[in-house]
Amino acid sequence: MRKKNIPPEDSELFRRSIGKVEPVITDKLLLKTGKKPKPCPARPAPDFEARIDISAAADNEELSQEDLVSYTAAGLQKNVLKKMRQGMFGLDAEIDLHGLSSREARQQLLRFLYFCVEDGCRCVHIIHGKGYRSPGNRPILKNELNKWLRQHQDVQAFCSASPRDGGTGAVYVLLRLAEKYRGRDNPSI
Repeated sequence: MRKKNIPPEDSELFRRSIGKVEPVITDKLLLKTGKKPKPCPARPAPDFEARIDISAAADNEELSQEDLVSYTAAGLQKNVLKKMRQGMFGLDAEIDLHGLSSREARQQLLRFLYFCVEDGCRCVHIIHGKGYRSPGNRPILKNELNKWLRQHQDVQAFCSASPRDGGTGAVYVLLRLAEKYRGRDNPSI
């Protein structure tokens, strides 16, 4: 690009209109000069184990691959399981525990149930598999899940899923509403 030739009169006029100029010492500019906001404390990590009631562990009989699973908490109507099997509760969330070890599945399940309750999910779908690849064709996750869900304080009921959703390899779980959602609608259960 070619340098422009500016007549001396224009240059002098420019310098008078600008006035006194100070050279820039630094090229960094603070955009905010006000006070910094006060730090807020970090939220503690959620305790997923807090909702487990180990005293609720009942001696459950060993389930086979094709056995149906069902449970209702005390005080719940008997027709809740029938409504769940018929799909009258819409499914709000789903998790697949296939291929996980028992320990990994428990961690994933507790985390999943915690966030489902926090998000206001009412009915969830949990796929555990039938245990065809387990040692002795014994469904390990199915039996563990049967025990874990009975111990969880936010689980009101659960039953084996319909054949289109996994049959005896999955369960529908009805969860208790979190306190923050209780005033919004008045469920019949």
